[in-house]
Amino acid sequence: MVTAVRHLGPNWYASVMGTAIVATAGSALPVHLPGLRTICAAVWLLSLALLLTLLCARALHWRHHADQARAHLLDPAMAPFYGCLAMALLAVGGGALTVGRYWIGTTAAVALDTVLFTAGTAVGLAAAITVPYLMAVRQKAEPRQATPVWLLPLVAPMVSAALGPLLVPHLPAGQPRETLLLACFAMFGLSLLATLVMLPLVFARIVTGGPLPLVLTPTLFLVLGPLGQSTTAVGTFADVAPGVVAAPYSQGFGVLAVLYGVPVMGFALLWLALATAHVVRARRHGMRFAMTWWAFTFPVGTCVTGAEALARHTGLVVYDWLATGLYVVLVAAWATAALHTVRGIVSGALLAGPRPAPLAPLPVRVRTTSGAVR
Repeated sequence: MVTAVRHLGPNWYASVMGTAIVATAGSALPVHLPGLRTICAAVWLLSLALLLTLLCARALHWRHHADQARAHLLDPAMAPFYGCLAMALLAVGGGALTVGRYWIGTTAAVALDTVLFTAGTAVGLAAAITVPYLMAVRQKAEPRQATPVWLLPLVAPMVSAALGPLLVPHLPAGQPRETLLLACFAMFGLSLLATLVMLPLVFARIVTGGPLPLVLTPTLFLVLGPLGQSTTAVGTFADVAPGVVAAPYSQGFGVLAVLYGVPVMGFALLWLALATAHVVRARRHGMRFAMTWWAFTFPVGTCVTGAEALARHTGLVVYDWLATGLYVVLVAAWATAALHTVRGIVSGALLAGPRPAPLAPLPVRVRTTSGAVR
């Protein structure tokens, strides 16, 4: 077991995020199918089990393979995935209140979400500061290295902003509720502005530097994360604001949910089409499964919850259909990633170390008929 976790990086937390969002997004669908709530609760329990398993495995990784752990932290391609730890904690915590409470009870769900939200927010804010700092000071990242992975530590506070308001009704009325709501709004702004600074670097790299390497092509879907999650966040603010903040501001949150969410969801659909086109191209060029395929899950899930929020605040049926259609895509992506991940774990391929680069062949020396060697 100790040897098996040597190459277990923080990117594995993406599987927890992707599983939790299937449960959370499914619980708010406008389609009421028999047994859907039970299925979502079961999926949430699976995400909780995955989280606990990975936390233990990563603890073993840090204890017995500290050299590899430090190497991950100083690797500009791997360090941003520490944002996934924060988002995994937050996603499972939020799922406890949305679907888990039907199995474990509201009291236990609130307690679990309080712990996971607090830990996830602390880790997310630390990652949002530490990872960009290391990229600038220790890793010396260059613009040509920019990929959507760089967005991961910056999106984590947005997940806190979207899921934190779920705890607001469980706090004492008055300042405790208003403080948490406005703290979530502050994290919304923190993440949004940081994303607006980073996203042009990613877009410029794609347009001017050519397509991403095949294994990284699925990470284009990560851009959907801040778009869908921010739309979800403003919708959640509008849901809980009445009675928490003064009337003009609570009404303002309702206006923001529509005036911000509609155009951002439009851009998300544009990016979804662009990313899909790149993935189709990469698949034709031989793209094989890697853990980056989990990028097809959580970001799409945030667009589902964003569309659900727009459906609530606009009353438009088109957003109900959009949420349902995207959820079908999410479930298909999750099932595909989960199946390949299980196969990779059973075969040992996913836990094996990186393959050494093949040795360059020695130059061939040919003797010509004249006796010259070349």
